[in-house]
Amino acid sequence: MKRLAILLLVILLPACATVPFSERPGRLFRDALFTAPTERISAADVFAVSDAMRHYLRVEIAEQLRVKGSQQGLIDALYNKSQLKVDYDSAQTRNAAETFRERAGNCLSLVIMTAALAKELGLPVQYQGVFVDESWSRAGGLYFSAGHVNLTVGKRFHDIKTRVDDNVMITIDFNPPQENRSHHVWAINEAMVLAMYMNNRGAEALARGQLDNAYWWTREAIRQDPAFESAYNTLGVIYRRHGNLAEAENAFRLALEREPTNVQAMSNLAMVLNDQGRVEESNQLTAKLEQLRPYAPFHFFNLGQTAMQAGDYKTARDMFAREIERDAYNHELHFWLASAYYRLGEISRARKHLAIAMDYSPTRTQHALYAAKLDRMRTYQ
Repeated sequence: MKRLAILLLVILLPACATVPFSERPGRLFRDALFTAPTERISAADVFAVSDAMRHYLRVEIAEQLRVKGSQQGLIDALYNKSQLKVDYDSAQTRNAAETFRERAGNCLSLVIMTAALAKELGLPVQYQGVFVDESWSRAGGLYFSAGHVNLTVGKRFHDIKTRVDDNVMITIDFNPPQENRSHHVWAINEAMVLAMYMNNRGAEALARGQLDNAYWWTREAIRQDPAFESAYNTLGVIYRRHGNLAEAENAFRLALEREPTNVQAMSNLAMVLNDQGRVEESNQLTAKLEQLRPYAPFHFFNLGQTAMQAGDYKTARDMFAREIERDAYNHELHFWLASAYYRLGEISRARKHLAIAMDYSPTRTQHALYAAKLDRMRTYQ
């Protein structure tokens, strides 16, 4: 079975705070192996409020905040398309000011922007991790698994619009279309949110091949919250791509120490052991991995693409459909299933899945691309 490096993007897992580290996380860092970053990496920038954000609160929606109260006024501004007009866009993880400027971001970016606005108004916030069905994406030869985060915003006790029995926390959740279901949530602190942000930026730099920047972002993620084990997996992938196999092994083993059944870290460690010529150890770990997860992410998708290249569109259709059974909201899978149906002459079904791909597209650019393809396909008989 061919395996690619698996990298966790914004994966949210219960923190095992009672499990001690066998070594200080700082011992994993090898700064001398990497050149200085080419972009600013600072936790102070993440929640920083820009002048434009202050103007928005103090001028543009000031009357709304006064009439409705700070909590409800802010929430209405976020959800009302005629006001803040915030869109979901997973192309890049942005800090609060960038998200406000672009009026778009992934769930983490939107949570950070909302928290920054709420805190500027003196409102209490609480961050929450959310269990969601496993979902994967691909970029730069890597596989990414995405998690989800939201937040609750409270009221100020001195808010003129707050009654004693109405001092509640309201959840704000910027869900992509597929996430409109109830899920188990748990509280996370701001240090973990910062670590998630840094880890995201590290993963995105890694996908672009910017290993030095990726290292420094991920290093900062671990420094912000050593309990965020996903960052150790990211660090291990960076080391492996940089050719530092011993350092990669240490990072993956520490991730597995924190969570012994972490299949991403286990898969990556198996590849590193194989790279080192420790084939028997790698095979033992792979056997354990296959018991935990019989089929790797995109297993049937890859079979479908192979069938498409061979002109076997019926097999391709069946393989893409089988992958969709495991990840029903992945836009790429629906696009390829639409392509298989199109090749088979089943235009109505092709249009259906292309429309689904458009609905689930994670970025504005991808949405526009699918929309253009769908417009062309609608002209076909």
